[in-house]
Order: sequence, then C-alpha cells, then structure tokens
Amino acid sequence: MYPYLNDLFSPGANAASNFFLMAGPCVIESEEIMMHTAERLVAMCSRLSVPLIFKASYRKANRSRMDSFSGIGDEEGLKILKKVKDSFGLPVVTDIHAAGEAEMAAAYVDVLQIPAFLCRQTDILVAAAQTGKIVNVKKGQFLSPGAMAFVVDKLQQSGNHKIILTDRGTMFGYQDLVVDYRGIPIMQSLKVPVALDCTHSLQQPNQPGGVTGGNPELIATIARAGIAVGADGLFIETHPDPFTAKSDGANMLHLDLLEPLLQKLVRLRAAVNSL
Repeated sequence: MYPYLNDLFSPGANAASNFFLMAGPCVIESEEIMMHTAERLVAMCSRLSVPLIFKASYRKANRSRMDSFSGIGDEEGLKILKKVKDSFGLPVVTDIHAAGEAEMAAAYVDVLQIPAFLCRQTDILVAAAQTGKIVNVKKGQFLSPGAMAFVVDKLQQSGNHKIILTDRGTMFGYQDLVVDYRGIPIMQSLKVPVALDCTHSLQQPNQPGGVTGGNPELIATIARAGIAVGADGLFIETHPDPFTAKSDGANMLHLDLLEPLLQKLVRLRAAVNSL
C-alpha cells in the first residue's frame, strides 16, 4: 500500500494486504441516507478489515437533462460529507467539476475526484494537485490506459504525488462500455495505485429517454475480475434503495448485497496474494 493511502486508514484496516474500497451513494440526497449508508459500510468493512473511503458527490454536474437531480446545494452537501467524516472517523472523497471548486471542497474532504469526462482538463488537475489532497482521477471513457501517463505527469509537475487512478470502462459503441483489464497493470506501471469502478463500468449511457441505464447484475463479475488481475482498490456506488435513488440508480449496488460480495472478494484477494 502506498504511504499516503496508509495514512488515511486506521491501523486495523489491514491496508497492507487487502484492497481498499471507495463506496457510497452516487450523490448526496439527504443527511439521513448518507449517515445510514456510512454506518453500515463502516460496520461491514470493519468486520472484513477492508480499508474504506466513503464516497458521495455533493453535486453532479454531468447530467443528461436539465431536470435531472444534481444535488441539494454545494455547501449543504459538503457539510454532510464532513459530518460523515467526523462521526465515523472516515476518509471521504467527492467529485469536483471546475478548478474553482478544488479549494472549496478540499476544506471538507480527504480525496478530490476528477470525473472521467474532465480527466484531461489541465486547470482542474493543477488546482486539485495544489490543494495537497490525494487526487483520484477517473480514466476517461475515450482514453487508452497508457494515455493516463500525461494525467499523472500534470499532477506531479504541479507538486502532488498523492495520486489514485480509477478505470471506469471504455466506450464500446454509443450506448455501452467495456472494461479492458489490461489497463490495470498498464496504469500501475505509472507507480500509482489503481482502482476499478465496478458500477460506472456497467453504465449504458445515451439512452433515448435521457436517463442512463446499467447492468448491476454484473457488478460482482466486474469486481471479481478486477481483484483477480490485481487492482489495488474497488469503487462501488451503493444505496439502501437504488430503485428510488435520484442519480445512477440503474447501476448502483443495493447496500444489502455489498457485504456478501465483499466477503467473496476478500477471500479472492487472499488467494491472489498467496500465488
């Protein structure tokens, strides 16, 4: 585990041998949902010694339609993330969408995430790097894994070496994505930890109705394959009731299904480590 990741987690998190998990709802809908989800995530990850970073977006800027839910307000959302962080002693991660948001969000969270569509935007990368926070960059659906070397270089030239790269699939036609598992070791060769986004990789974007679809029944398949090829971490959006979620409900994992999946993944990781 990279030192800057170890510093995030409690000593009992088994960060040296287990994968880490970034998990939580897509977007902050209410304090109640965030606190309930975080409480359950903390309990299951503690039982399984899985290092956890709580994930939720205070705002979703990339929406298909004008009437799509984008958040409850930036300041209110960030304050809820801070409450999760303080209440459970958890590191938290959230997206930023413009350079001017980096400093604002950094006051509340431990990890700044750059959305896939924005991963080549130099001003956002520089601004995130200059906060000194860990920066998690989603690989663009339109980029090869090797092209992420330029993203890493921009962050490092801006004085920040605390980097995570996350694969979230590559466009395969207009309404589908495919995961190229070769990308994990390719990006790891850049000497940064690499996570696999098991939920956004199963999106079906550009639907005629303007609401992104998904294949959540394949989340376990994507996750197992990621651990098998040596991903350092997994990114899984989860919700107590995806059917009623206001964003990305079609590809989030039901919270009740997460712990049984993690149990299998922990055993798989142990088997991989023994090889």
